[in-house]
Amino acid sequence: MAGEVRGRILRSLGGFYTLCTENGSIPECRACGRFRVQRVTPLVGDMALVCVDADGTGLVTELLPRKNALRRPPLANLDRLFIVCSAMEPAPNLRLLDLLAASAEIAGIDAVFLFTKSDLADCAPLVDIYTSAGFRAFALSPQREAGIAEVRALLRGCVSAFCGNTGVGKSTLLNRLLPELQLATGEISQKLGRGRHTTRHVELFPVADGWVADTPGFSALELENDAALTDRTLPLAFREFAPFLDACAFPDCAHMKESGCAVRAAAEAGRLPKSRYESYAALRGQWRRQYGKPRR
Repeated sequence: MAGEVRGRILRSLGGFYTLCTENGSIPECRACGRFRVQRVTPLVGDMALVCVDADGTGLVTELLPRKNALRRPPLANLDRLFIVCSAMEPAPNLRLLDLLAASAEIAGIDAVFLFTKSDLADCAPLVDIYTSAGFRAFALSPQREAGIAEVRALLRGCVSAFCGNTGVGKSTLLNRLLPELQLATGEISQKLGRGRHTTRHVELFPVADGWVADTPGFSALELENDAALTDRTLPLAFREFAPFLDACAFPDCAHMKESGCAVRAAAEAGRLPKSRYESYAALRGQWRRQYGKPRR
């Protein structure tokens, strides 16, 4: 062995990992066999120790403590998650957006909403939903520079990722923000009404004293049996619920049909975005259908 060094996993593909270390890039590394025994999967963004062979290949021997991790997209140690949604083609799916935002909130990741193709449809109602919920949200279009500089500034010094439904224009947007990336882009399938996948794997790229990831798109997102996102934590994942949680009549209020529920009353009074409360109720119901009795 040439020695052990510390680095960040930039790419994972076919059982091989690419790491960036202070001594340069190690393009071909395998993971130590004990990870499989321990059911631990190295993720893009992980900080790791790697033993480097004389031929330049390496073996990932240890994963350093993570500050957070997501299953979808599979990334670790994120500071910011840009959730990208198109105004049309494909049509916005607020349940997907809210599930991504809930996962980010529980993981302590700053979620930012980017609504693309605002030249084709009015994004103002979408922007209003998420700004009123306490998020930063931007309406972007190919013809306008509005919002681009602000989004570009949010990339500096952070580990960030762009994620969203297939065909919303993540790679196109990243190319506009960071022309040096030159990521492949695709078109919307007129037959299927959704985008064709152009990003096939998760990869971190160095930008502006930080890192940014493009991620594969998806046409559906399931609520996973994740220990971090349960019936107890789900209300905490909707940040705009916070002022009302302690005002409910019952301390174990599920914020569904209980009498004296301050969260539901706020939603009915228009003090919470209606679609966000509906997403909460749908996600809680989905959890019960998939996993039975709520985990508390």
